[in-house]
Amino acid sequence: MRKADDILIEKGRSKATGITVVSKAQWPEFVRKSDQRTRAAAKSQSFEAAPLTILLVPDANGAVKDVVVGAAAADAEPFALGSLASKLPPGHYAFSSGLKSMELVALGWCLELYKYDPYRKTNVRNVTLETPKGVDRRAVCALANAHFDVRDMVNAPANLMGPAEIEHAAKIVAAKYKARFSVVRGAKLKREFPMIHVVGAASTRAPRLIDFSWGRARDPKITLVGKGVCFDTGGLDIKPSSNMLLMKKDMGGAANVLGLAQLIMDAKLPVRLRVLIPAVENAIAGDAFRPGDVFKTRKGLTVEIGNTDAEGRLILCDALALADEESPDLLIDMATLTGAARVALGPDLPPFFTDDDQLAEELTAIGFAQNDPVWRLPLWRPYHAMIETPIADINNAGAGGFAGAITAALFLRRFVAKAKAYAHFDIFSWVPTPKPGRPKGGEAQAIRAIFALLQKRYGK
Repeated sequence: MRKADDILIEKGRSKATGITVVSKAQWPEFVRKSDQRTRAAAKSQSFEAAPLTILLVPDANGAVKDVVVGAAAADAEPFALGSLASKLPPGHYAFSSGLKSMELVALGWCLELYKYDPYRKTNVRNVTLETPKGVDRRAVCALANAHFDVRDMVNAPANLMGPAEIEHAAKIVAAKYKARFSVVRGAKLKREFPMIHVVGAASTRAPRLIDFSWGRARDPKITLVGKGVCFDTGGLDIKPSSNMLLMKKDMGGAANVLGLAQLIMDAKLPVRLRVLIPAVENAIAGDAFRPGDVFKTRKGLTVEIGNTDAEGRLILCDALALADEESPDLLIDMATLTGAARVALGPDLPPFFTDDDQLAEELTAIGFAQNDPVWRLPLWRPYHAMIETPIADINNAGAGGFAGAITAALFLRRFVAKAKAYAHFDIFSWVPTPKPGRPKGGEAQAIRAIFALLQKRYGK
């Protein structure tokens, strides 16, 4: 797999072809001052600087000498200019004029060139970019590489990304940054984390809780919890086959948490980081849990199973209870949790839930600034009645089918009491239709927004 370090190049390593961005309004004056070769190329290619159109200006030998690009529209995707990486001929390029948000242009360029191709031969597009002036190359490469790692994990077929493989991926990340790593399985898992055990019991691939910590104990405690359902059949409330086609991505929360953890540790933020990943497969067998079953959670609350396909919140509740026991300064969970979130906000805008108004305002503003948007939905307490039941403390599935994302968030909120701040992210972790910098397939969502927030709060 290519890394961003091979795409975003240090200045001076090789001669770059210049890219000049010109708006349609600037074009008449620009072409008037251009040389004959540029004017001839524009005429032959009918170039008039329409948004994101490309003019290739040849040299005397027919090779590309310069590139002129029509400026993006004011409301264009911030990665739009980065998408040139998939449209230009192979070569090394540099933007020759100052533009706003060059960090996002450089990041979009890297993200545009991602390919998941371990099982077939594909051509690598050797289209590199000289690091624009004022851009922190190391920081952009770290962000892009975190995205690549998340995408690789989510795109991997479920037979090759089970609980053991998630454990292996987490162990590699932990070892790289000398984090303290442990895993709970078997009898201890059943005893201490009963909901994680229950959901994964029917699979031949054993469930587990992955746990690693990094940083100094005296620093602010940041805990990340990621849903690691490697494949979700729906359990005995089995999904129709069409709904299973993307269920390899049901571990997207785990992948995103690992990507975010890498960013935090790589930047050496002065925090005490803990990462918890409950990793299971929701399969069907004689020992699968059933609708109507009642189980006691790690926290002691009892849960009636209203739907075995609402399994993500069950494994998260035990992990959140563990995380909450040490009263973290900030507790965040990430999960591909509900279809209701997609109905409400679509695939590109992940909702998050928090009681902390300041945290919500900061996350929203930072997310849009980073081109990693998130949107707050309410923890609407009256809807808690939808997940009440006469035979247990709580039901895992809301009655009536309304407000599914909110009732899921309310369920999880019951397991957090001591954390000073808590946010739940209901991400899709998938791009169904390609966009600039976002190829179709697995995707990192919200991790750049969260990382930027942590940098703002805790960075040196």
